[in-house]
Amino acid sequence: MKAWRRIGAVIVVLAIAGGLAWRAWRPEPVALVAVAEAPLVQTLVFSGRVAAPVRVDLGATVTGRVVEVAVREGDSVRTGDPLARLESAELQAQLSQTQAALRLAEARVVGQREVGVPTADAALESARATLDAAQRESRRSRDLFDRGYVSQARIDETDRAVRIAQAQIEAAGASARANAGRGTEVEQARLRVDEARAAASLAQARLAQARIVAPADGRIVTRLVEPGQIVQPGRALFAFAATGAAQLVGQADEKFLSQLAVGQLARVVADAFPQQPFEARVLRIAPGVDAQRGTVEVKFEVAAPPPFLREDMTLSMQVATGRRDRALTLPAAAVIGAGVDGRVRRLADGRVLEQSVRVGLRTLDRVEIADGLAVGDTVLADPLAVAPGARARAARDGETTGRAGTGTGSGSGAGAAGTGAARSGEAPANGAAPATGTAVGGGR
Repeated sequence: MKAWRRIGAVIVVLAIAGGLAWRAWRPEPVALVAVAEAPLVQTLVFSGRVAAPVRVDLGATVTGRVVEVAVREGDSVRTGDPLARLESAELQAQLSQTQAALRLAEARVVGQREVGVPTADAALESARATLDAAQRESRRSRDLFDRGYVSQARIDETDRAVRIAQAQIEAAGASARANAGRGTEVEQARLRVDEARAAASLAQARLAQARIVAPADGRIVTRLVEPGQIVQPGRALFAFAATGAAQLVGQADEKFLSQLAVGQLARVVADAFPQQPFEARVLRIAPGVDAQRGTVEVKFEVAAPPPFLREDMTLSMQVATGRRDRALTLPAAAVIGAGVDGRVRRLADGRVLEQSVRVGLRTLDRVEIADGLAVGDTVLADPLAVAPGARARAARDGETTGRAGTGTGSGSGAGAAGTGAARSGEAPANGAAPATGTAVGGGR
C-alpha cells in the first residue's frame, strides 16, 4: 500500500515538472502589427484666450466729481464719442479769466503800435529841433563874445544848453528804438501776449480734460464709474478694447518651442461653442519664456473671425507642427522610447528580438518610422509584454496574447514622446479630435 502511494507521489511530481517544462518551452502568443504607409499630421494642442488688438484702461487726468456717464458695458463707440463728463464750472471760470488776460495783452500791443510808436517818434523830432536851436544860439553867442558884446558866462550857458539838448535827443532816440520794430517795449508787449495765450491754452486743455472721450473706434469692456463719484488721475474708469482684427493668445509648454513656427495653421475651438471650430494662423511667438509657468506665449491671427468671439473667451488651439503626405507608421504603443531613437520588438525564428529604429513625427496614436523598418514589416503590438530572447509566436484570431497587466507599459514611452504629458483629454473640446494629434501642457 505504501509502495503505491510512493509511486502516485512520484507520478504527481513528474506531471507537475512536465507541465512546468512544457509551459517554459511553449511559445508565447503575441499580437503583431505591420508597418503601414499613410498620411501623418503632428499637432500641438494648448489652451488660450481671445485678446483685443489694443486694450487700455481709460481714466481722468484731473480730479473732479462725475456729472454724467454716457456709456454702458458692451457699447460700441467711435473716436471722440463722450464716455463721461466731470464737473467743470471752476475750470470754465479759469478759462474765462485767462482769455480776458489774453485780450488785455493784445490790446496793449495795439496801443503800443498806435500810440507808443508815434509818441516816441514825435519826442525824437522835438529833441532834434531843440538841439538844432541850441547849437545855433551857441554859435551866435560865440560870435558876439569875439566882438566883446557878451561875457564868458553867456558862452557857458549856451554850451550847457547844447549838452542838454544832446542828452534829450539820445533819450528820445532810445525810446523810439524801444517802440519800433523789435524794440524792447514792443518785445515785452509781445511776450505778455504769448504768456497770456499759453495760459489760455492750458485752461482750455484742462477744461477739455473734464470730458473723457473714446480714443479710437472700439467697445467698452468694463465700466467702473458712476455719476457722483469723485475721481482722481490714475484711476481706471473704463476698460476699452479698440476695433481691429481679433487676436488669439495661447500658452504653449516651452519644451515644444522647437516645433512651433510663424505661419503654421491651427484649428481653434471655443469652449462655449464646441461645435463651431475655425481656423487661425500663428502670427508671433514670444521671444521670452514665462519663468514661473514654463510657457511661451503664441499669438494667432484669424482671417475670418466668427461672430461669437468675445474678449478673454477660453479656447483650445490645435496647431499642425508637422505633416507627411506619405509616412511609414506604427501604432504609438508598439514603439519603446520617447526620443528620436526608438526600439521595437520583432519575431525571428520563434524568438523575440529587439531592434533600434529612428522615429520622426509622433502623434497620440501613431509614430513615423524614419529608418529601420519597411512597409509590411511586423512588430509586437505590445513590446513590453514579452522580454527579448523569449520564445513567441504570432497569435491566432481570438487568442489571448501577452501577460496580464503588462499591456499598459508600452504606451508610456510612445505617447509621452510627442506630448510630454500624453493627455489626450486636452484635444479640442468639440470631441472631434483629428486622427493624428498631440496634446501638450501649458495653460492660461
